[in-house]
Amino acid sequence: MPTIDTKTALLNSAENAARKLGFDGFSYADLANEVGIRKASIHHHFPSKANLSVALMQRYRTNFKDICADIETSLDTGGQQLAALIQQYKKGSDDGKRICLCASFSASRNSLPTEVVEEISLFRAMVIQWMANAFDKGHNDGTISGVSHPTLEATSTMSLLEGAQLAARSEENPELFDNAIQLLMARITH
Repeated sequence: MPTIDTKTALLNSAENAARKLGFDGFSYADLANEVGIRKASIHHHFPSKANLSVALMQRYRTNFKDICADIETSLDTGGQQLAALIQQYKKGSDDGKRICLCASFSASRNSLPTEVVEEISLFRAMVIQWMANAFDKGHNDGTISGVSHPTLEATSTMSLLEGAQLAARSEENPELFDNAIQLLMARITH
């Protein structure tokens, strides 16, 4: 198993904690303990929790952009593409144990630095635009029924997916995610 550098280990630990506990649910002491370094050493990589959180959101957005690009190049229809993205959100909920980083951070909005709020907005705009393209494609190729306005569909779907994760997380019950997306999935014929 390849070793990872301290900065990546800190980001991994912080993302895991944030997706389970929220922005306010972890501290540098928690990260230092998990990664096995002194708390003061974290400040070398991330002078503040704001710096760490911005780096987390930037990495999250880059990784998700790559996932979306892979979906787009490997699947032909809008329905297939949208279904694959929905599965990413389902996978990201980890059977109701976690939620996406955006939803997690948004729950602590009053504690978030402005730069993190801006990164969340960039992430959501990217995903909504990608989904709008998938809805448009699905409407045109006949693989998603009932599409009237792709951008509004995408905006609603983003809220649905984050809400489905929150519902599943509230009871650690992945069936709640599946129940929430059932009507949307019924509209996709691939």
